[in-house]
Amino acid sequence: MVVPYPAQGHVIPLMELSMLLVKQGIKVTFVNTKENHDRIKRALPCGDGLLSQICLVWISDGLESSEERKRPGKSSGAVLKVMPEKVEELIECINGSDSEKITCVLADQSIGWALDIAEEKGIRRAAFCPASAAQLVLGLSITKLIEYGIIDKDGEFILL
Repeated sequence: MVVPYPAQGHVIPLMELSMLLVKQGIKVTFVNTKENHDRIKRALPCGDGLLSQICLVWISDGLESSEERKRPGKSSGAVLKVMPEKVEELIECINGSDSEKITCVLADQSIGWALDIAEEKGIRRAAFCPASAAQLVLGLSITKLIEYGIIDKDGEFILL
């Protein structure tokens, strides 16, 4: 199961990774919000053999309209409040059926709750960072930059 953060810069890299996994014979269930699910379906070329092997599913993000999604903080609040329950319900539904079970959750690193759910259910898990390697290293180095006196706790450069 692949779970991206529901934003374009997160969905696209995880979709590309999902296609690479399918090429290796791994079955992928790609979880999206309804709005992003519809966008992907419209953007996919018809009859593409590789993409047809990805099971595209959607869950509610708890937001009613596109306008509501544009309000600052509204969508990230929904990601934290509504989506975890929906992902957990989806895992329980799939694993409770006679179909193949979810054996791994690959989630965007910015939604750690998806990894927590996988751990609680005894499912292997992995985090994926859709940003560049340089951005990931920078983010992981912030405490060191503060410690070395390069930036202050607000992220401002300290002039020497």
